Amino acid sequence: MTTRQHSLGDLLRRSAARYPAKTALIHGDRRLTYAELDAAVNRTANALAARGIGKGDRFALFSHNNDTFVVAYFALARLGAISVPINFMLGAEEVGYILGHSGATGILAEDALLPVAAAAVTDAVKVRGVIASAPVTAAGWEDAQVWVTAADDAEPRAEIADDDPIQLMYTSGTESRPKGATLSSRGLIAQYVTCLVDGEMRHDDVEVHALPLYHCAQLHCFLTPGIYTGATNVILPGADPAAILAAVEAEGATKLFCPPTVWIGLLRHPDFDRRDLSSLRKGYYGASIMPVEVLKEIAARLPEVRLFNFYGQTEMAPVATILGPDEQLTRPGSAGRAALNVETRIVDDNDAPLPPGVVGEIVHRSPHAMLGYWNDPDKTAEAFRGGWFHSGDLGVLDEDGYLTVVDRKKDMIKSGGENVASREVEEAAYQHPAVAEVAVFGLPDDRWIEAVTAAVVLRAGETLTADELIAFLRVRLAPYKTPKAVHFVAALPKNASGKVLKRELRATFETS
Repeated sequence: MTTRQHSLGDLLRRSAARYPAKTALIHGDRRLTYAELDAAVNRTANALAARGIGKGDRFALFSHNNDTFVVAYFALARLGAISVPINFMLGAEEVGYILGHSGATGILAEDALLPVAAAAVTDAVKVRGVIASAPVTAAGWEDAQVWVTAADDAEPRAEIADDDPIQLMYTSGTESRPKGATLSSRGLIAQYVTCLVDGEMRHDDVEVHALPLYHCAQLHCFLTPGIYTGATNVILPGADPAAILAAVEAEGATKLFCPPTVWIGLLRHPDFDRRDLSSLRKGYYGASIMPVEVLKEIAARLPEVRLFNFYGQTEMAPVATILGPDEQLTRPGSAGRAALNVETRIVDDNDAPLPPGVVGEIVHRSPHAMLGYWNDPDKTAEAFRGGWFHSGDLGVLDEDGYLTVVDRKKDMIKSGGENVASREVEEAAYQHPAVAEVAVFGLPDDRWIEAVTAAVVLRAGETLTADELIAFLRVRLAPYKTPKAVHFVAALPKNASGKVLKRELRATFETS
């Protein structure tokens, strides 16, 4: 019944009714008011409907951040179609797998990614559009600007139930093939409410969105909540520190989300002290715990910024716990407490709850949670066994309910019969003044089973030897936790959302 409908596609229309003349979206030299964005979404939705896209159809979005991505995302939601954002770093075979597994009947690709998209699609993908910077000449593809500028801007009507699938977010986890986390309007909107309340988000925010919109963190913790409240959203194509700092100054941004690796990049950039960042009032991080030394530096150099840690995973849409601004330095390294619409506990290998202070698997119960994995009932049942979503992360709760994430199960190092949490070693290494970034991982070893190993990026102009760093850590860590080897690298491998790719480090140094 549309009278009570509260779906993803409805959020923009309501903001457009409240703030029609307010700037909703900024991308390059293009600015759209809420009324203009709403009309562009309707035109795109009607153009897609005319090409056969309707409720329940899967439609892929394969692009860097831009305004056309945002328009298409809301247009699909308005039709009740299921958007499938795809990581723009994937190759043709990987993209093809997602298209096939999801059963996508349409795809929108950025022109720079067209060779990969064209190699990935099959005849099953009937609707093909390009976000084009030049006239489209590829056979079978259409300039998506034709959709955005179509004549019909009347709102399409589709009855969308709270738990109808509205998006597939593919997440690889530890599997060889990615899994499609199926998200619904009910789950997403419950998650937005959590972000708005616990994250202190408001209609008068101006936020820079630099991390990939194909990823649930930027899309569902920041962009869509910003549209929901009527905030102004500045879209950048990527997380370039100079561009982020320039955008904060130029647009008077009040909010910024970056994973710790990008915050470190901002702090180290020469423009950090040259740009006027005084408008910033709220900062957010996630993907990994912020090193304590970096927290202290942010507090010192951006004293007016209230900082939040959002912890979760794609299957939770994604927020599960939040550490607030007044707790960053009093509870350093904590992921906070269960967020507004979430319950969190720690369980053992038999799924029995564990008391405070005991390490186990982190599980959640919440309306945020996905409906399940697309076309995979067995993995869905495993993830939701016992009525809780199993995160695959190891953690511990204290007496006050604050969570400390010990490690991903796959990142826990088994060395000499003892468990070593890579994050604990990383925290100790960050205390050395020459260390800019560090990642700790295990490598196979005849004696230790796994040898604790560190990859280190030095601060500009600093020098440090492996023996010096190991000696520094030896007085801060137990002997079995101290790295057996240190490798100095120019940069750590990261995915587009800023998360360090430890599997690539393992592969590099296993064979070196």
